[in-house]
Amino acid sequence: MKNTTRRDFMKSSIATGIALALPGCATTAPPFSRVRGANDDIRVAVVGINGRGSSHIRAFDEMDGVRLAALCDVDREVLERRAKPFRDRNKKVDTYVDIRELLEDRNIDAISIATTNHWHSLATIWACQAGKDVYVEKPCSHNVFEGRKCVEAARKYNRIVQHGTQSRASSNWARQIAAVQSGKYGKLLVSKAYASKSGRGRWSIGFKLIQEPPENIDFNIWLGPAPKQPYHENIVHYNWHWFWDFGNGEIGNQGVHQMDIARWAIKGATLPKSAISMGGRWVNSTPGYPPFTDQAQTPNCQLTVMDFGGPLLVFEVIGLVDRAGLDGKKYPKKVGNEFYLEEGAIKDGKFYPKGSDKAEDLVDVDVEMGPGDIFENFIQCMRTRRRSDLHADITKAHPSSACCHLGNISYRLGEQVSGTTRPDVLDRHEEIAKSWETIKQTVKGTLGLDVSKGTYCLGPKLRFNPRTERFVKNRAANRLLTRPYRKPFVVPENV
Repeated sequence: MKNTTRRDFMKSSIATGIALALPGCATTAPPFSRVRGANDDIRVAVVGINGRGSSHIRAFDEMDGVRLAALCDVDREVLERRAKPFRDRNKKVDTYVDIRELLEDRNIDAISIATTNHWHSLATIWACQAGKDVYVEKPCSHNVFEGRKCVEAARKYNRIVQHGTQSRASSNWARQIAAVQSGKYGKLLVSKAYASKSGRGRWSIGFKLIQEPPENIDFNIWLGPAPKQPYHENIVHYNWHWFWDFGNGEIGNQGVHQMDIARWAIKGATLPKSAISMGGRWVNSTPGYPPFTDQAQTPNCQLTVMDFGGPLLVFEVIGLVDRAGLDGKKYPKKVGNEFYLEEGAIKDGKFYPKGSDKAEDLVDVDVEMGPGDIFENFIQCMRTRRRSDLHADITKAHPSSACCHLGNISYRLGEQVSGTTRPDVLDRHEEIAKSWETIKQTVKGTLGLDVSKGTYCLGPKLRFNPRTERFVKNRAANRLLTRPYRKPFVVPENV
């Protein structure tokens, strides 16, 4: 194939080329990367390198048969800092601010994406169209529509697309899931997940004033698909997680790992038949501002319940943890999964029979695991082209990410109700009511705020069709399955 110039690249069709700016152009076959032999180096570029991207850099740089060939970030200072150790070793690494220029490089075989959530899907789709394989951080999408487009792009362009839900590479979790599904302990009633961490904006991020973006940051590219808006320091570089335009709150941050495990445990599960969410953003007060508020938008305490046509998936988020409360008690962080079955519960890799606090070893069930850890597995599957060996293929990633979005959609459509309001969903299983009580106790203990004497956000119970990936007779909810995109950073309807 001829070399693709930048002008050719920018003019390619949005549906079948790299799809940047001009939909409707003549379509051509995508420039697939060359197939690598077992002894050839695979050239990888990491996109988004300030936070989690550093782990991507380290993983690929230390891997035999892989060359970390390029780095890409909208912050030039971060880019220079990450590139310096390579240059100090006289190791060549190309640097890019604009992912579109990176994707023109036909020598790059794969990109590893650790950007903000709102860039995950577009970067994945563009990379597939450019003939690159993809490792994409969790969640693979910022909304449900985007996740489906990632699946379509991966299949259309025959790409290997791995998702950063590392628990899929864990034999420990695989054994627990196999035990849940073995039938030895009866039917699964509740698959429960916790994502309650502290720090990094889970308490309060305060308020930051609007200002001009720093010269080292290309804020236009950082915004990408999101609406145009002013810059402030509460979005760059980490607290974007707590704004709807860029992140998905804690349920879509740490939570997607536990969501993936919880859904994995429900045999044959894809997406739920209904979802309901409730909670609030309760934070320590900032002088000069109303009490219990900050600049963030997403809840830091959230309870979400999804019905999979039998088993319930219960998701608990409490951001007010890992500190001593006003009452002197320590409220510990809790990240993990539990499984409640007819005969008892599986917690921390042990089985607890009903009515007993004595742990038993789990039933021994054979499990089949793909090769390597999450990064090694990605590279090995690039070589073999066997998608079935991927620990976390995009077809697994999309529904787990979508479950996070469904909970958030219910929450975003919610209304403030009296703190004494008791929705019917709390009576469906004792673990649901237990989570809500824990949330209320933690808010009172840490902040001195009695939810029962105030209000909280109660979302509607939304019926969902897993086959069509649409809500049933709810226009407002269906509008939140996607969003308007800012040109030229448009997630295409036709990939």
